[in-house]
Amino acid sequence: MKKFLILLAVFLISVRSFSQELNCQVSVTAPQLTGTDKRVFETLQTVIYEFMNNRKWTSANFRTEERIECTILLTITDRMSTDDFKGTLNLVLRRPVYNSAYNSVLLNWIDKDFQFHYVEFQPLDFAEGTYTSNLTSTLAFYSNIFLGLYFDSFSQNGGSQFFDKAQSIVNAAQNAQETGWKGYESQKNRFWLVENYLNPSNSELRDFSYRFHRLGLDQMYEKVDQGRNEVTESLDLLKALYNEKPGLFALQLILDAKRDEFVNIYSDQRVPPMEKTNVVNTLKEIDPANGSKYQTILSGK
Repeated sequence: MKKFLILLAVFLISVRSFSQELNCQVSVTAPQLTGTDKRVFETLQTVIYEFMNNRKWTSANFRTEERIECTILLTITDRMSTDDFKGTLNLVLRRPVYNSAYNSVLLNWIDKDFQFHYVEFQPLDFAEGTYTSNLTSTLAFYSNIFLGLYFDSFSQNGGSQFFDKAQSIVNAAQNAQETGWKGYESQKNRFWLVENYLNPSNSELRDFSYRFHRLGLDQMYEKVDQGRNEVTESLDLLKALYNEKPGLFALQLILDAKRDEFVNIYSDQRVPPMEKTNVVNTLKEIDPANGSKYQTILSGK
């Protein structure tokens, strides 16, 4: 009996040591709305938090300390009726860098095209392959985008199954009244986000993620020069893609997420001057609107 109790205790501890994949911080605000009961926004914040964090999105086992760090800031801009809302979603995804306390940003994107129906205290239901509501489909879509980007950064094309799931959500939403799901509506929406990553002609996007993060940043703790060389090589992938598709949505998202990180890496005094110059020229070519920021790598300001 004593042996059984010990085994049971070990089992319970091992079960508790694993958890869902996401550690998503959620905030719902409505700073522009006046004269309306904002209690519903507190309830909405809670149910979104539970939807993102309490649902099992993969078959992988994650320890509590390994959960994926992300944030969702929903800003309500209009309450069109009691249960119908319009707003923006600010989505940020981070991944840890090996042997450091540093987290690298994988995504920092504001989805400005978000309209949804929510009845207070109503549970958020979602089933793969069906379109239940714009709220749950959008949240599930971005959960899979988070996972796709995250797993891609650790293994070559490791996030494919999650991009495929995000694509299925887009397909199921093609008859939805709400916007954000159809290719003809915009070149920068959910449709094109997942299309860009699954399109074989854009393979540099995913090759960049693996090379920059796993072969580059993760190696820099022990082998600074070797890791930085991989980061530099990864920039050539973005340059090649830019030369073919300079206006590609996902490419712009990468630059938005990585711009400050590029500056921090190459502002290090240990980086040879010639390497700095070459990198700055590359970055100014693929991200010309922010050339002055990259110039600080050379000026030291």
